[in-house]
Amino acid sequence: MWLILAFFSAVLLGLYEVFKKMALSGNAVIPILFLNTLFCSLIFLPAILLSRLQPDLMEGSLFYVPRADFTTHLYIMAKSALVLLSWIFAYFAMKHLPITIAGTIKASQPVLTLIGALLLFGERLNAYQWIGVIVSVVSFFLLSSAGKKEGIRFSHDRWIYFIVLATLTGALSALYDKYLLTHGFDRMVVQVWYTYYQMVLMGITLLFWFRKREETTPFQWRWSIFFISLFLVAADFVYFYALSYPEAMISLVSMARRSGVVVSFLFGVLLFHEKNIRSKAIDLLLVLIGMYFLYLGTR
Repeated sequence: MWLILAFFSAVLLGLYEVFKKMALSGNAVIPILFLNTLFCSLIFLPAILLSRLQPDLMEGSLFYVPRADFTTHLYIMAKSALVLLSWIFAYFAMKHLPITIAGTIKASQPVLTLIGALLLFGERLNAYQWIGVIVSVVSFFLLSSAGKKEGIRFSHDRWIYFIVLATLTGALSALYDKYLLTHGFDRMVVQVWYTYYQMVLMGITLLFWFRKREETTPFQWRWSIFFISLFLVAADFVYFYALSYPEAMISLVSMARRSGVVVSFLFGVLLFHEKNIRSKAIDLLLVLIGMYFLYLGTR
């Protein structure tokens, strides 16, 4: 069941990436990030209020948010800072890169998660997993040749570095999620409160942006901004629910979630009419093959 949930989360995550690209094109990044955290917080507000005002009604449901002590909140604050750092890198990269390139690079995150599990949790790679890692790395280098056709030099383009840093911090966040949920942290407490702490951090960042807004890209309201939050909340809710299963494996859940790149890739072709699709499709296929070998190695 947890693997099915992970794939469902992948579809929602793919739609989240599509709306993110729609909102960011020619738009200011910082206000969109702040509104994203604001809308996510508002979506969770009924769950918090009902959990406090009607605990007997909510307790035992999927949306119950129990109380947490100060130490728990400190751990969640660290989660918020890590996710927000990943988002800032990812949003700026998505604004300036084709979604077919940014999405495919981000899809390599399960490889980094698996390597992190190897180093931090003492896991060992078997033959299938090594094949998956090698195929995914090869796909990254092939993708760089496709990027050059669009004037993107991987070794000199700062937005490529941004999406790579977003992928690295995203992998760290996934490993941290597994740590939290295997050490007694409630999944709703983690998801709800890290969203609120992100809103506070982005609110502070927005104040600095507002002072120099004339020097940056102007902000335009688009309805796609709201749908970023909606699909993100839904994708993360299903993701944390999948991780709450004791037998859930973070390497496999992370891998399954990144299969949502297929959704964003298709929209990149059909909606954004991006270039060099054939070569990028081969790179994407290699990423998916790498994920399949990771799956074989974790069975």
